[in-house]
Amino acid sequence: MRSRSQLLDLLDQLNECRAEELEGQDLDFKEWDLQSFDKAVKTVVEYAICLTNGGGGEVVFGVRDKLVGRAEAILGVPPEVDVTQLTKAVYDRTDPRITPHFEAITVPEGTGRLVVMHLLPGIPPYTDTAGRGTVRVGRECRPLTGSARRAIAVETGETDFTAEPISEPLDAVLSASAMEHLRLWVGKERGNAELLRVTDAELLAAIGVLRAGRPTRAAVLLGGTAEAVHRHAPSYCWTHLRMRGDTDYTDRADGTEALPVALARVTDRIQADNPITTYKDGLFHYEYRTYPEVALREALLNAFSHADYRLASPVMVKQFEDRLELTNPGGFIAGITPDNILHHAPVARNPCLVEALVRLRLVNRSNLGMARIFGAFLAEGKEPPVIASFGDVVRLAMRASELSPAFLRFVQEQEEAGKDLAVDQLLVLQYLLRHPEANTQTIAAICQRSDGDTRELMSHLERRHLWVERGGTGQGTYWSLAPELRMSLELPGHPDHDRRIDWEAAKTRVLSILMTRARKGEPGLTNTEIRQITHFDRAQVKRLMEQLRKEGQAALRGEKRGSVWIATSVREGRP
Repeated sequence: MRSRSQLLDLLDQLNECRAEELEGQDLDFKEWDLQSFDKAVKTVVEYAICLTNGGGGEVVFGVRDKLVGRAEAILGVPPEVDVTQLTKAVYDRTDPRITPHFEAITVPEGTGRLVVMHLLPGIPPYTDTAGRGTVRVGRECRPLTGSARRAIAVETGETDFTAEPISEPLDAVLSASAMEHLRLWVGKERGNAELLRVTDAELLAAIGVLRAGRPTRAAVLLGGTAEAVHRHAPSYCWTHLRMRGDTDYTDRADGTEALPVALARVTDRIQADNPITTYKDGLFHYEYRTYPEVALREALLNAFSHADYRLASPVMVKQFEDRLELTNPGGFIAGITPDNILHHAPVARNPCLVEALVRLRLVNRSNLGMARIFGAFLAEGKEPPVIASFGDVVRLAMRASELSPAFLRFVQEQEEAGKDLAVDQLLVLQYLLRHPEANTQTIAAICQRSDGDTRELMSHLERRHLWVERGGTGQGTYWSLAPELRMSLELPGHPDHDRRIDWEAAKTRVLSILMTRARKGEPGLTNTEIRQITHFDRAQVKRLMEQLRKEGQAALRGEKRGSVWIATSVREGRP
């Protein structure tokens, strides 16, 4: 629950951005209907249901969400609106009952008063007394449809497919090979050494997959024979394809073995075609796979542990020449999307199975798996993975990008200095290394952070590390990589290494060409020609030429596509 001071800080940010840019899974800003009290109360009830179903949060009433500036955005809530009356209205009109906490905040704008509704997470689904409801997904309130209600049941653990006990005795379903792989996992991850010395039944009981001595589906998925897995989880299977193109493959393997065996088989098949790059550092030679082993391990565990085993679809691995794609049945749940997955609180589709993997130290409760996948690629100077959702399928695509020795060395130097780079920092540095600049909104989207968190991140990189430089002000603020760092991270063979020019040099070069053309009676420069000369993008060229215009050194002549820039000082006869 956000404190009053945190909410006041958010309101101050309205001078630089729209309220909708600050919204998220647990925060919304709504304008109070000053014309109809009944409509305003109806909105309060609707958002109480929406956010409670989505995990709780705050709704700030009295703010228009599409305007910049406190004076324009804050209209306020009438002083006669009684928060006790609002609490009663929400309680009376919801099922099960929701009891929010309302807080009034004094502001100098509008009516002088805002109302904040604080909502604690409950046990959804919640609806109004007529059975209607919505659920918060990202920044939206979506209808509480049948599939949404089913997803909520999964999220709350009401329908954990893997926790259901089976009718067969344990010794009738266990596989010696699967249990051996399970113990190898424990040893490799330096788990509880006691688990290596106990019986199979004691091991499975210790990781929580037995119910009163009876095996659950999770026990079968972790230690059962392929036949037992097929009997008790008939939709479970995996497929690995070596792709010739987008529609054809050269080699295929399928399996229904227990997860430890399946992961070993799939990993071996991927590694057989996972090229190694040798990096020389003095007398030492280091080998790096195209797809980092850490990333592969986490991605496969994520796909298998979060798959919906009630759907007749395999965990699919497609290995192309230039990329690796992993898909698993079962769409995102609990408001997780490709745009917030890096920092969203962890949610398990299969709590019993995931809890067992936690106890085996294969996964954790802190949502570090996705960060490890991204970090493994970024730390080697490679492109980050791309995550997409298509209905009941989630896909993770990893490109076969090249290792960057310069960036890898930079990361290692920071680690040796005790400065481990967070995924947000790696994302920013890699993006700015590939692009001349980025504004705050672009970086916020890349890092999956709010604009406020992004500004703090970039200020930290600018002031403490001196890795980035700030340009512009307010909404026009943009960021670029510090020239010294860029030059150290770009190898001589990089296409921009020898030709990149800084801002002042770009102005001088463009102005020199304009003056030369003017003296020769030749036409001026188009924006396209200026981009070719400076290697800047459209926004940078526009800003560059606007500066030269304000300085009285250049002017735009002509209209639309026929317009060109000329040097004003030469045209007017000045030296």
